[in-house]
Amino acid sequence: MSWGTELWDQYDNLAIHTSKGIEFLDKYANFIRDRLAIETEYAAKLRRLAKNYQPKKKEEDDNEFTSHQAFRNVLKEINDLAGQREVVAESLQLQIIQGITLLSKTLREERKKCLSNGTYLQQNLSSQLSALERAKRNYEKAYRDSEKAVDNYKKADMDLNLSRAEVERYKNIMTAKIQQSDDAKNEYANQLQKTNNLQQQHYNELLPEVFNRLQELDEKRTRGIREFIIGAADVESSVAPIIARCLEGMVKAGESINEKEDSYKVIERYQSGFTPPTDIPFEDLSKQDPESSQESHYNNVQSSHLTVKGTISANRIKKRVGIFNIFGSNKNSLTADGQKEDFSDLPPNQRRKKLQAKIAELQQKIAQETAARDGLMKMKVVYEANSSLGNPMTVEGQLNESEHKLEKLKIDLKKYQGYLERANQIPMASNSPQANRNNLHNGHRVSRHSNGSTEDNNEDGDDQPDDGGSLSSSSASPESGLGTSHTSLPGSGQGSAHDNAMGEDAYYETEMELLQPLGTCRALYPFEATSEGSIPMNEGEVLQVIEIDQGDGWTRVRRLNNTNGWDEGFVPTSYIECTLYA
Repeated sequence: MSWGTELWDQYDNLAIHTSKGIEFLDKYANFIRDRLAIETEYAAKLRRLAKNYQPKKKEEDDNEFTSHQAFRNVLKEINDLAGQREVVAESLQLQIIQGITLLSKTLREERKKCLSNGTYLQQNLSSQLSALERAKRNYEKAYRDSEKAVDNYKKADMDLNLSRAEVERYKNIMTAKIQQSDDAKNEYANQLQKTNNLQQQHYNELLPEVFNRLQELDEKRTRGIREFIIGAADVESSVAPIIARCLEGMVKAGESINEKEDSYKVIERYQSGFTPPTDIPFEDLSKQDPESSQESHYNNVQSSHLTVKGTISANRIKKRVGIFNIFGSNKNSLTADGQKEDFSDLPPNQRRKKLQAKIAELQQKIAQETAARDGLMKMKVVYEANSSLGNPMTVEGQLNESEHKLEKLKIDLKKYQGYLERANQIPMASNSPQANRNNLHNGHRVSRHSNGSTEDNNEDGDDQPDDGGSLSSSSASPESGLGTSHTSLPGSGQGSAHDNAMGEDAYYETEMELLQPLGTCRALYPFEATSEGSIPMNEGEVLQVIEIDQGDGWTRVRRLNNTNGWDEGFVPTSYIECTLYA
């Protein structure tokens, strides 16, 4: 069935229908454009979502947990999903939108040609019908005139009053009118035949050809819409396997979460390596003098102010850094994340892990820098062998810089290996928060130093200060220049009658005599004392350690002086190598 035969008289309706069809095609194109915009916006929002929830630099330490790793993998899959939505949008633009635009343009142009041709045919037929109508009217007029002329002639011929000349004139008029009628009849017959032929050709050949062409265009439009709809679905189907893999990746990420492993990593992260505190001993006040009882009470109170890291609470002690503002960039300088360079402010376990990670990082950098240096050396050899390839001197500067970096990395590696070695030498519970608690053993009070050494103090009134006193003595000593610390011995700096009677000089002199050494140290470099409270030392000199570094970069030492007995003061920790007693 064709429009040409079935819809031969529906020219106007076909023109309207084809126009609406092209408008519907444009409507579908707008639908795809809107969907494309949604896909693009969705992809952009997915990428922004994944970016906003990417772990921050300060959260990098939490990435070791399986839940955090799974979430990072989910964000990665979300990014991949966004990429696939962008692929869908791009494919819709290239394959669908452009195809619809081209088809719509073609259909409009072809429809315009067909309608122009149909309009021409219609006008031609209308012109022929008008000519036929004029010929018919002329024939009708000529026929009436001829009949009237015949009647007039007959009347004149029968009228005896008219002359022969008058009758002859009527006869001539009749003959002329009959001739005109015959001519008009012939013209009408010719126009009628011509019109019938044209009309037959118009409705049987010319107009059906135009209608069939319009039918082809409309079918082409309909077929195009079908292909575009299927194509849009194919675009979605083409990314479906990748989207499915993204979803599978999310499922695998969720399945990779292991709560037991995360719990173990929490232990690894926060385990200090300290041992739990021992039982608090019973102190029989009836067997102690009041002064010893007062000191014992003070030591128990002090133990409650020790922090998790085994040092005196930061809000209870004044640092000595303010005294010795030189050598501030030694091993205890702070790193970018606010920790000390040797991580000495961390518990033993955490310190060892940090040092091991730093050593592994340095070893990796050394391997990379070594490979780069070897490559530069090979390049230099090639350039020396063939100068056309390049100038060896251009590599020389890079090679020297690489050697310098490599040497600096090796120095840092050796330094951190030394930190790790010293950290491994410290007993596991040497910095326990409760390590300084006083215990009664066989009538003696045992005071444990921060390095694990102990002092036995009898009960005859010659009690020696425990490690709490040794830690704080430098904070309140004349050498340090600091004000009184809350962690010093009872009454120190508090204006007590006992302390005033004893006198500051006598008190500190007695304190120095009572402090037991925590170990020994050997001077790695010579040091000239340039500030109050410090003492000089020579390279290779062995001294006694009476107080370890409190985080300010200084260690309190003493040595035997043949003239005055003992010299005591502070030296830079980075200048000495310590060996602490077990």
